[in-house]
Amino acid sequence: MTRILIRNAHVVNEDTGFDADVLVAHGRIEKIATSITGQDADLDIDAAGQWLLPGMIDDQVHFREPGAPHKASIASESRAAVAGGITSFMDMPNTNPATLSVAALEDKKQRAARRSVANYGFHFGVSKDNLDVVAALDPQLVAGVKVFMGASTGDMLVDDPRVLERLFASVPTILLAHCEHTPSILANEASMRERYGEAIGPELHPLIRDAEACYRSSSLAVELARRFDTRLHVLHLTTARELALFEPGPLAGKRITAEVCAHHLLFDDRDYAGLGNLIKCNPAIKTRADRDALRQALLCDRLDVIGTDHAPHTLEEKSRPYAQAPSGLPLVQHALPALLELVADGVLPLAQLVRKTSHAVAELFGIHARGYIREGYWADLVLVERLPEPRPVWQEPLLSHCQWTPFRHHAFRHRIATTLVSGQLAWHQGRLVEGCQGLPLSFRR
Repeated sequence: MTRILIRNAHVVNEDTGFDADVLVAHGRIEKIATSITGQDADLDIDAAGQWLLPGMIDDQVHFREPGAPHKASIASESRAAVAGGITSFMDMPNTNPATLSVAALEDKKQRAARRSVANYGFHFGVSKDNLDVVAALDPQLVAGVKVFMGASTGDMLVDDPRVLERLFASVPTILLAHCEHTPSILANEASMRERYGEAIGPELHPLIRDAEACYRSSSLAVELARRFDTRLHVLHLTTARELALFEPGPLAGKRITAEVCAHHLLFDDRDYAGLGNLIKCNPAIKTRADRDALRQALLCDRLDVIGTDHAPHTLEEKSRPYAQAPSGLPLVQHALPALLELVADGVLPLAQLVRKTSHAVAELFGIHARGYIREGYWADLVLVERLPEPRPVWQEPLLSHCQWTPFRHHAFRHRIATTLVSGQLAWHQGRLVEGCQGLPLSFRR
């Protein structure tokens, strides 16, 4: 399909809402007007007042390719993403092999070019041995550079002060940081083992990976960024204490920014009793007070974007005892509908949600011609249906390869009716549309 007409939509874009028709032609938004007539279209969609939003751009996913096909793939998870209203993603480097070389980066791009339904970008990884490669990167070839300042596996943990200083001084583009202080975590874990032996349960996860471990690492990252004038983006904030490290206000001009993830806005430590290892993630979901502080920080723009940190594991792996169960949970199919529950509850204005999931992500990473509903921009669009009554999640097919969700027993008041990716129909009327191929994100740097 080269021309798609969406009629009678309520467009939510750039902090305003208005009724309009939108014409898509050859992948781009050709026209936005009160009424568009006399146009031949391959597909005519009557939105009947549904919300038309720019597609969510997810700045942090783990699609597990290459290296873990039993957990996920670019093909499976991009399909789950478009079903959930995510039209573009940026994948993390801790695959197998890790994305620590230009060759590994190009391999992932080629895989996505063959298999991704959503638009795609890839973050480059840091180890203590590839700093010269990082410093020589072309900023237009990567979404960002990711450093694990704690709590990583393999050879991607970077906690040597001299290596960190060199990285912060030489990184040629935006630096993304996972911040947890590993020595604090190990000390907390030893203390819990001394107290509980092998009976440690998931409810202790936020006490092992506690607020102090997060703050010690994130405060170091911010200090280094200020010292070296690094463009720093701290991932998945989880605590009220850390918020003081970041300035409120508009994104424009900020050199230090922060992300919050959907699950840290939607769950708190009371949920371990029912979900256990299913919500075990790093950094940990913490207290209700922390969750509420994160929500408030979105309203004053102290937190700049919302991502998912989608990180699927098999249900068998998650069913192991706490110490053996991996951290991470699948989120892309349900993140946007779940976040719309905050809108329905009056916690977050819809325009603010759109800004944090689309506009601000495009601006923060310098993504060209995406993230807004504007004439001439790529048509990454999502129609959201407001349901007459909440619909249980279990009634919908699960598209992530792992076949489970922490939202299984939830019911949502909105669902994704239609998703367009670069002007192509990707999801419509409750099913995937074959033939959609995502495009590589391009960056203005």
